[in-house]
Amino acid sequence: MTVFLIEHNLDSVLSAVFDAFSLHLQPQALLGADAQLPLFTDQIHKVTTTPEKAQRVWTGLEKKLSPLGLRMITLSYQSEIHELDYHLFSFICKVFNYKGKLSLDHNFSDTDLLYIRNCCHKVTHEALRMKQFIRFQKAQDGTYLAVVFPDHNVIPLVIDHFQDRFNDQPWLIFDSKRRYGYYYDGSESQVVTFPDDQELPFSLSDGKMREDLMDENEKIFQNLWKTYFKAICIKERLNPRKQLNDMPRRYWKYLTEKN
Repeated sequence: MTVFLIEHNLDSVLSAVFDAFSLHLQPQALLGADAQLPLFTDQIHKVTTTPEKAQRVWTGLEKKLSPLGLRMITLSYQSEIHELDYHLFSFICKVFNYKGKLSLDHNFSDTDLLYIRNCCHKVTHEALRMKQFIRFQKAQDGTYLAVVFPDHNVIPLVIDHFQDRFNDQPWLIFDSKRRYGYYYDGSESQVVTFPDDQELPFSLSDGKMREDLMDENEKIFQNLWKTYFKAICIKERLNPRKQLNDMPRRYWKYLTEKN
């Protein structure tokens, strides 16, 4: 068995494709450097990730795949599912081994493509839910803060939506799982991080903004929202199963109406 050791990022997978063709090696597994090697591993190749190799492979893909196929690859990788690495590697190799321009991105019988599509669906579905379940809190300086904890790395996919919808006010959307966010100042957005959790303007446990930073009317509005949420509930029509399907429990942590 031949194993390629890679970093878990898209450039590394593309670099692995480059190495596979240049070295005439076909690995049976793509693993992280700290992963346990399978039994009967005969050959190990450590992939050196470089922008040049990744760009050459991506340029080749642009000639072989439709824009939909290319977007499917980039979106699927936002899932951060490590098992995707080999499926993506295998699919890209099939693309280059196919003679002529390929419509493989529509071949639903291909197991690697099916896995990629499923990952892509998970990402786009969660991005949609982020638009639904983000709750903002107002700070004293007029900045609005929202804290989220998505399974997949989808915050970059929803920033344009919030820039269009709230383009007249500053806001910060922070992914507490990955410890980064996007700050919008009213004209453009930029990535922000906090080196120390002690500097966070909110609690990681429930996403609540610190009392000394919160706008004086914010608590009033949060209570009004909770009252409204309870008031529109019709007890005779309660359907917990349907509610959990529409609003999974993992999103409740930072929902104002659920705290």
